[in-house]
Amino acid sequence: MLSFPRTHTGGGRDRNLTEPATSGEDEFRVDVERIRFSPYFTRLSAVTQVIPQAGSGTIVHNRLTHSLKVSAVARSIAVGFRDASENVRTIVKELGGCDPVVVQAAAAAHDLGHPPFGHLGEQVLDRVARERLGLPDGFEGNAQTFRILTALDSCDATPRGLNLTKAVRAAVLKYPWTRGEWRALPPRPAEELPRGVGTDAASGALKFSAYSIDAREMADVLSAFPAIGTHQQTLECSVMDIADDIAYSVHDLDDFYRAGVLQYTSVSAELNGWLVAQSELAALDATELAVRRPGHSLEAAWRRVQAKDAWIADADAFRNSVERVTSDLVEGLLTIPYDGGLEADRAVSAFTRRWIDRLKGSIRVEREPNIRSGHVRLSRQAWHDVVVLKFVHTRFVLDRSDLAVYQRGQSRVIEALADGFYSWLNDPADAARAPRRLLDSVEAATEEYRRLLDEAPEFFTAAGVGTGAAEIMRLGQSRAVVDYIASFTDAQAISVATLISGTSDNLWESGRSL
Repeated sequence: MLSFPRTHTGGGRDRNLTEPATSGEDEFRVDVERIRFSPYFTRLSAVTQVIPQAGSGTIVHNRLTHSLKVSAVARSIAVGFRDASENVRTIVKELGGCDPVVVQAAAAAHDLGHPPFGHLGEQVLDRVARERLGLPDGFEGNAQTFRILTALDSCDATPRGLNLTKAVRAAVLKYPWTRGEWRALPPRPAEELPRGVGTDAASGALKFSAYSIDAREMADVLSAFPAIGTHQQTLECSVMDIADDIAYSVHDLDDFYRAGVLQYTSVSAELNGWLVAQSELAALDATELAVRRPGHSLEAAWRRVQAKDAWIADADAFRNSVERVTSDLVEGLLTIPYDGGLEADRAVSAFTRRWIDRLKGSIRVEREPNIRSGHVRLSRQAWHDVVVLKFVHTRFVLDRSDLAVYQRGQSRVIEALADGFYSWLNDPADAARAPRRLLDSVEAATEEYRRLLDEAPEFFTAAGVGTGAAEIMRLGQSRAVVDYIASFTDAQAISVATLISGTSDNLWESGRSL
């Protein structure tokens, strides 16, 4: 298989431990296999993607099926670079290459760190980690992914981490910074901050790819890519990120359509309402838009896009995208109610294929990308298409009150687990009976914080955290509790929460393991 030659030292193939040498392609395939055979990968089949999977059978994606589709899209994009123009191939080579197997491995791994209950679980676990467990950098799914690959999982070569090549480890760093490093940087306007940092960088980045105890590992990995600028993804990571965006914006619409969540009348009213009254809506102030009427939510979304991404936002392109989504989704797919029959299945398959092919065909490669973009991005028009498709997700699925009620209960599950396990670890009469895996994790995490204190004591000063032995132990316990909860499936989280809170008497339920 043809691979672009790498220009950096070690070809991105350096592992932390020496293993028998193989060819470059075979070496990356070892990484793919280690990820796919990981129990963290297997558990994704029972973790929510966007909406709960319980009772939905095969019609709703989970984190595993989503990851497999991201892998397919990412590999297709990387392979396509072989037939690109000479200019694109030159840029790809200069930036370190784009191996299809590397992007396939990164795509398979990119969601390993997601906790139970999808993005809701991520938000709640972050809040609990910071406010109840006192972890300065809280929880973040991407940082947890990097931690799993480099510290929590294991293989035959090492008891800590999967010993992956630097190319693959770098390719999962979607947000290549820590949460805390932004607190020390001068304030910048939102449009000058990388995507994912958030509007209030002074309080720390919203999205980040490494915790402080894993920051040195991240820096070492990125050092193998000297052509990649600070706070930029590697080319292979950028391909994975774009593939994730494509899969999320298109494949998740399959779920919502098949599950009967997307209804023609409501979606049509919003999109057509904006198209008909665009000029009138543009004259309204923000308080008037807060009143939910047809077109108001879409106008508010467009204003947010303009504010954050003026580098690419274009009024005509946005309107073209609204018209395209209205024509193909609303007046096309949604006019055929999903009944499980062949006609409906063919309709959704054709819709998915058209949009995937369209978005994959719009890929652009840039040597000097905008701070809010990556070396690989969508064309201006396709970028707006994804914005509108994601708006449909948010407005008609994530904002539903019935989903919110369900998520309120899931929040309580995460809180009960965190409180229960942390209290258990600090119960002198019973701490020794805590789950063996949790106790091992406490020991390992505590040692990581001790090393951090020796090698980077400025972290503790910047975070306002003490450095005494008791405080180091507390940090180790807290991080171990978060690592432990994040490894649960949805069903495990619910089941264990009922046990640890004393609301269940079903001790020996089949399949439960701590």
